[in-house]
Amino acid sequence: MKNRICDVLNIEYPILQGGMAWIADSSLAAAVSEAGGLGIITGTAPIDWIREEVRKVKEITDKPFGVNIMLMSEHADEVAKLVCEEKVPVVTTGAGSPGKYMEMWKEHGIKVIPVVASVALARRMEKMGADAIIAEGTESGGHVGQLTTMTLIPQVVDSVSIPVIAAGGIGDGRGVAASFMLGALGVQIGTRFLVAKECTVHQNYKDKVLSAKDIDTEVTGRSTGHPVRVLKNKLSRQYMKLEKENANIEELEELGRGSLPRAAKDGDVVTGSVMAGQISGLINKEQTCKEIVEDLINGAKSLIKDLEG
Repeated sequence: MKNRICDVLNIEYPILQGGMAWIADSSLAAAVSEAGGLGIITGTAPIDWIREEVRKVKEITDKPFGVNIMLMSEHADEVAKLVCEEKVPVVTTGAGSPGKYMEMWKEHGIKVIPVVASVALARRMEKMGADAIIAEGTESGGHVGQLTTMTLIPQVVDSVSIPVIAAGGIGDGRGVAASFMLGALGVQIGTRFLVAKECTVHQNYKDKVLSAKDIDTEVTGRSTGHPVRVLKNKLSRQYMKLEKENANIEELEELGRGSLPRAAKDGDVVTGSVMAGQISGLINKEQTCKEIVEDLINGAKSLIKDLEG
């Protein structure tokens, strides 16, 4: 399963763990990296916390890892400098353009992989000097675009020459194999790793994902221009109701304020925001990161071997 993306990132398997806000910490990232993938720490947190988590990963493993930076965050400038100071090997970015940081990151030898939801953005990121692209379909949890993974991946692959990593709706070996068939050289997975034994998200959050059915997610925030896929609960129903009533953005933002940490850290899965992908209905057990990576790789290998006859 070693390929070009493995060479670029110096990893054993072409599997990246999603940098989930309020969830992806050093425990999860180090375990995924140790298992042969690329673990990623969320960059949506206080700067001192991120620095501490980066240093913890280095204490646990000498394998490559990354930090995800949400570029619309007010702390983006600080985190952009921190990854240079702490010699973080890889940065993934979302919600904006990393252009103003690219030269600084390249000077520090950092591999830059933006998350995109369209062909136009993928092309722009390649021109800016991105080392690879994560093309994320609307099936994913959290902030989403419009196109599905099935339609987005081949179009992005055809439009750029750098490696493409597929994300959105991938939860087992079948999803990995399908991504390769679409032209991707790797996958990024969030929801499956969310229920990993090493993930420190509140158990209520994990249980909500583990008990989910195929139709249990919905997308809130389309009226605000910031759509987010979550598992259905009291909060999402309230949000959707207000959107139908044409509530103003301030009212909607007030309802959602602090809702993700409320679910991820406090375990409030009723009035908290439980971000998860449509693949939730396929996930029914907790495993170690090593077991998850092995299952993904072995499942994909088996399917590809069968196709080859």
